Amino acid sequence: MNSFTFHNPTKILFGAGMADQLGQQVAELGSQTVLLVYGGGSIKRTGLYDRVIKQLHQIGARIVELPGVEPNPRVSTVRRGIKLCRDEAVDLVLAVGGGSVIDAAKAVAVGVPYEGDVWDFLLRKAKIEAALPIATVLTLSATGSEMNGGAVITDWEQNLKKSFSSPYAFPKFSILDPTLTYTVPANQTVNGIVDMMSHVMEQYFSQTTDTPLQERLCESILQTVIENGEKALQEPAHPEARANLMLCGTYALNGGMISVGMQGDWATHAMEHEVSAIYDIAHAEGLSIIFPNWMKYVYRDRIDRFVQFAVRVWGIEPEGKSDEEIALAGIQATREYFTRIGAPSRLSDLNIGEESLPRMAEEAVRFGPIGYFRKLGADDVLAILRMSL
Repeated sequence: MNSFTFHNPTKILFGAGMADQLGQQVAELGSQTVLLVYGGGSIKRTGLYDRVIKQLHQIGARIVELPGVEPNPRVSTVRRGIKLCRDEAVDLVLAVGGGSVIDAAKAVAVGVPYEGDVWDFLLRKAKIEAALPIATVLTLSATGSEMNGGAVITDWEQNLKKSFSSPYAFPKFSILDPTLTYTVPANQTVNGIVDMMSHVMEQYFSQTTDTPLQERLCESILQTVIENGEKALQEPAHPEARANLMLCGTYALNGGMISVGMQGDWATHAMEHEVSAIYDIAHAEGLSIIFPNWMKYVYRDRIDRFVQFAVRVWGIEPEGKSDEEIALAGIQATREYFTRIGAPSRLSDLNIGEESLPRMAEEAVRFGPIGYFRKLGADDVLAILRMSL
């Protein structure tokens, strides 16, 4: 186990009805002018928008709105939000939505006090040194952005998708009300399941040794997602399944709670970012396609971890099988689960062919080799992407 420092400053309000605590939480922060960030309008159709507006008005807050955040949030939208904050003297950025909305809100918040262009942070040309306070009301169980300091933003004009992470970007509080996810469409529920499982697996497949607690924490989240994912798809308003998925999504990626002392990998995420930067697919769709192929490419580098994954997470019976057979059975079980819940299995399913793969491979390693389980160069990335066709 590696040495580590762990600190997570985000206050979580979890449970049915917690959305009605929003006004009180904003008032406790002393905020006067709130930038309300949201997506394509689903919060208006479900009535959540009206609930939010009512509570903010009750505490006397002035509201400035940034609607229309895209599923792969655009830096152009972020820049528009930064200008609004400066023009209107905003002192709190409130995201109401899923991970994309929260990521956009974070980018706005870190961009306001910075004199340069916010994209500098994504290209690692500048360091984040301040941010407006951020708060969230989560409506989709998936990314964990509600309790971490990371964000992913797309420059659509250049077909670039990059990330940043900063302690300044942790939300002050996040409201996790599972009832807000009852109306999430099936495809978004599927994407959320794949997303949170991928986050856990990125941390679980590690070369770090002597981490039994962290491994079991990862395994328990994966098992809980697997068990509750199909329940939520079969019964969208299943209260226990929705609550369990929401908590899993938050624990899966909140600054290292499940993997302190372990070095995660994150190569699959880096590869997928290049796919969705060009084709604008849902992030989880790309993860569903690429992750099992990354597994096939690297599993021999630490086959014992893949054997453990197969046995503990998927219940593969080891008796009479070689380590190679067990490991491959676990990889196949992952692929079959993603397929069973309706996630894509090949890039060709999304009309993606060979033509852009070399460009993706080169861009994935712009800042150097990716991954820690195995360091991957451009040739490795290209091979995995070709396996994914």
